[in-house]
Amino acid sequence: QGRGSSTKQWYQRRVRGNNGMAFCALFHHFIPDQIPYDTLDPSNREYNFALAFKEGEKAGVTALLDVEDMVEMKNPEWMSVMTYISLIYNHFNGIRVGGPRLPPMPNQN
Repeated sequence: QGRGSSTKQWYQRRVRGNNGMAFCALFHHFIPDQIPYDTLDPSNREYNFALAFKEGEKAGVTALLDVEDMVEMKNPEWMSVMTYISLIYNHFNGIRVGGPRLPPMPNQN
């Protein structure tokens, strides 16, 4: 098992139920004022996904996943999820794939 496999296991342990909370937590880390994580309800899956994807797009992260697909799928396609997570990470860390590092966002050091 390679590094990707351990990352997948880590993610799966934290997602538990595909309820959008993992994406909300990830975006909350970078844009806490836009994601009121402590008030979210894990049973409100559609709202959680919609909130994460909408606020991510407002911050400049293209939503590669679809709310309806995420709600309908019991086990989302792993590679699509990881591609989106990588996009989020790279965006907020000023990394352009295949290019030079971007300057940090104004509100980050």
